[in-house]
Formats: sequence, structure tokens, C-alpha cells
Amino acid sequence: MKQQHKTTNTMAQTDKELLQELCTQYNIPYSKVEKLLATVKEYQFKDRRTGIYEALKEIIKSDLKKESNEV
Repeated sequence: MKQQHKTTNTMAQTDKELLQELCTQYNIPYSKVEKLLATVKEYQFKDRRTGIYEALKEIIKSDLKKESNEV
């Protein structure tokens, strides 16, 4: 029997800290990565993952539009 991780709905604190560190290191907004991971998780157990690439593409596009408007 597999032991379940205590944080089933959220990322473990150590994983979150590591991800934040990597995002800072590579100059990627943590919020963008969080949105992408949440979207992948949303589609994870669906029989068909139709639309996942479009959903991910929209997250990336919307963030790029925001960044270009700020410049």
C-alpha cells in the first residue's frame, strides 16, 4: 500500500520553495508556473485531455501580452 503525501491538493512546502527558487534563478514568474501546473493537474485524470494544449497556450499568451504592455 502506497503512503499518500500529506499535501494532496497543494504542493509540499519544500517543493514550493525549490520551484520559487528556480523561477527566480531563470527569471520566470512563479505565478505563471503555478497557473500552468494547476491546469495540468486539472486535466490529469480526465479520460481525454482535449483542450489542454490550448489552455496552456492561453496562459502563456496572456502573460506575454501583460509583459509586452508593461514595457
